[in-house]
Amino acid sequence: MQKKEYSLFTAIAMIVGTVIGSGIFFKSDNILVYTNGSIRDGILLFSLAAIGIIFGSLAIGVLASKTTKAGGLITYADEFSGKKTACAFGWFQVFIYYPAVTVVVSWVVGVYICMLFGINAAPELIGVIGLIAAIIYFIINALSATLGGYFQNCATIIKMIPLIIIAAAGFIYGDPYAAMPIAEKTASVPSSINWFAALGPIAFSYDGWVVSTSIAHEIKNSKRNLPIALIVGPIFVLAAYIFYFTGISFLIGPAQIIEMGDQHVNAAALKLFGEMGAKIILIFVIISVLGTLNGFILGFIRLPYSLALRGMFPMEEKLKKVNEKTHLPEYSALVAFIIACVWEYINYYVQKNNLIPNSDVSEIPIVASYILYIILYVCVIQLYLKGEVEGKIRGIIIPVLAIIGSLLIIIGGLQNPMTIIYFGICLAVIAVSLVFWSKKNN
Repeated sequence: MQKKEYSLFTAIAMIVGTVIGSGIFFKSDNILVYTNGSIRDGILLFSLAAIGIIFGSLAIGVLASKTTKAGGLITYADEFSGKKTACAFGWFQVFIYYPAVTVVVSWVVGVYICMLFGINAAPELIGVIGLIAAIIYFIINALSATLGGYFQNCATIIKMIPLIIIAAAGFIYGDPYAAMPIAEKTASVPSSINWFAALGPIAFSYDGWVVSTSIAHEIKNSKRNLPIALIVGPIFVLAAYIFYFTGISFLIGPAQIIEMGDQHVNAAALKLFGEMGAKIILIFVIISVLGTLNGFILGFIRLPYSLALRGMFPMEEKLKKVNEKTHLPEYSALVAFIIACVWEYINYYVQKNNLIPNSDVSEIPIVASYILYIILYVCVIQLYLKGEVEGKIRGIIIPVLAIIGSLLIIIGGLQNPMTIIYFGICLAVIAVSLVFWSKKNN
């Protein structure tokens, strides 16, 4: 049995620290492209997407309050939907969702480090830097659960510094009138791009709120603390995102943000503090992104272990072993690392050849995950109908709103031209998982 390593603050830090840290800094330009430079529409879309996140976390919190077993979402699928659902859910997370998001965040680390040192950001160099960052955090989390948790706490506090400074400066020194919709300045944006397509990058910005469930069995008093974290974390993130998105838009202006792309954060820091001050802000941003990377890796390395406990993964006897000194499943961490390395190359190839314009390899898996979340929200409703969840608000209203929010994000994701192909890959992985499960049981 694994030791209870993490406090309520760490659980909240997992959510806030994993969600805030990369998406909001390098997806603001993508969102403004889709909304044609409209800050108002961007805020509206942030709020719409938050319906899926906030009520989704409340619904997951209902399930989290009923079990302390290892596995997070896999556990909830196992206990409340069935073994096949849990196996499919787990394989999707291990082979698609977690590695895709992890490598994109590591790529962002490479982008900002090149920016910090004024290096020409060639795809090869960005990829190597991102891979090195991922290796470091895999090692940190594989050596010590406590060390990974401490870094998550510290990074969460540090990452709020650039976000608050830039956002506040935008409201104080920015020009709201210069930040009006810029339809005439963005005429080059294809008219076929749907307004709802902005929910793709917004979903990436919000992603990570479920990662804390992967350490549920290691949270002290998890039946109480995890639901609290799942409520407090997403609400805090929504407020912080709207504050930052509006502030940076006032400070730089939507047209310039769209034109600069990922460079707009550095431009804001230069405008406020000069070259040296901008480098300090950029260091805080890098720490922020590293906090997100740490959070995903912290959750990712436990997933093969969670599946192995249920006999849903190859080499289960090895993967179930927990190191007595580190309190972590080392073979599980190794499997996660190997999968992440494969995805590092996939992401590099996609980025170098610009195969998914104004997007990346993580957005569609994130959207696809909301289809699977709906299954869990339906489970909450079923538990209510069985009399196992008290109150219509917790048993009906919250999961129904979570389903509506998820559907909005899914509709937004369908605007991506690569969605059908990517969904096909996701379905193939799920099909393989079900074949594995059926053969093993037969």
